Amino acid sequence: MKHDNIIRIVDMFTSAENAQNMQDAYFVTHLMDTTLERVLREHRKNSIQVLNDSQIKLFTYQMLRALKYIHSAGIIHRDLKPANIAINVDCDLKILDFGLARQAEAEMTGYVATRWYRAPEIMLNWRHYDKKVDIWSVGCIMVEMITGQPIFDGKDNAIDQLTKIINVCGTPSDEFLEKITSNEAKNYIRNHMPQLERKNFRQYFPQTTPDQAVDFLDKTLVIDPDQRPTAVEALKHPYFEEFHDADDEPAAEPINENIGENTWDLNEWRTLLWNEIASFANTNHSPND
Repeated sequence: MKHDNIIRIVDMFTSAENAQNMQDAYFVTHLMDTTLERVLREHRKNSIQVLNDSQIKLFTYQMLRALKYIHSAGIIHRDLKPANIAINVDCDLKILDFGLARQAEAEMTGYVATRWYRAPEIMLNWRHYDKKVDIWSVGCIMVEMITGQPIFDGKDNAIDQLTKIINVCGTPSDEFLEKITSNEAKNYIRNHMPQLERKNFRQYFPQTTPDQAVDFLDKTLVIDPDQRPTAVEALKHPYFEEFHDADDEPAAEPINENIGENTWDLNEWRTLLWNEIASFANTNHSPND
């Protein structure tokens, strides 16, 4: 994918002479100064305000700009978190790590690496969740940039994570529960989860937080994904007005290649990777350079 806010491979090579002997492959990307996780960790360590509203707005805008491109290609990232957001001193942002990315129409599992940024529909065993899971993650990351703390820092189990979400976003409606295919999850929410009202987001965030930022989060951090904005809709929110330019927010052609569930052995994987490296190198230099 070729986009300003997505990490790109600028070179790839191997020292092997042929595919069968290949043990190592090297991928070169643009150099970035740090990750958002490191910046936020420094904030917590020193109890200082690291990011101002202008920076928070710009970083969130760039995430959404990247997601418009990723989603238009038919891809869901599924693992957006501060550790996968690279930034530099000029406040340029690039999304990293597509190791858990999947095509939108694929059958999904509930696994993503970091539970704190996981959308509730994933934990509720939806098999065909959509691109709105990435929008939820953006909301979680934005809150962390504002407050310096993860908003849904659940323990290492889905029940505690879901409880944290309900404590802020309120108990799911019956209309939402009917969309859940897992009867076990549906019954647990109805019979064991507390009945809570959604928090007033204006009261939940520091008074220094602009009202438009609060409104954006109020629209983004909702349990029902059908009520969340798409990346395209989110970019049009008034909070991002100073950056939003539809002519400078490119979309991608859908990616049609789907490897699906394959049964390739190790040598076939080596050959595929070798061919990819050779194809890339042919436009620049030989694979052995």
